Amino acid sequence: MNKYFSAVGIVTIATIINFANSVYAETNIEAGEQIFNANCAACHSGGNNVIVPDKNLKKDTLEENKMYSINAITNQVTNGKNAMPAFGARLSDDDINNVANYVLSQAEQNWSN
Repeated sequence: MNKYFSAVGIVTIATIINFANSVYAETNIEAGEQIFNANCAACHSGGNNVIVPDKNLKKDTLEENKMYSINAITNQVTNGKNAMPAFGARLSDDDINNVANYVLSQAEQNWSN
């Protein structure tokens, strides 16, 4: 019985790792940058926020607001919140994933690129 559950566990872990790797591999940071520039930069140029300056896209601010993850950023872009409009009807899931990854990559570099 233990050998069976061990094998199932290994297969499950391998499947999760493969899925995670395929999601990461499908992320296109360059496309995310283009999407950001076309849809987000008017309010968030350089990681700033011209509407609510305290809610910028800098790493420390994202961390403080529990927004420093792909899931959190994806949710925010998709559904909007407060002054930020929802982009879920305007952008594809892939576009939103790419822009979320772009935002995190820029936050990690302190928007120096």
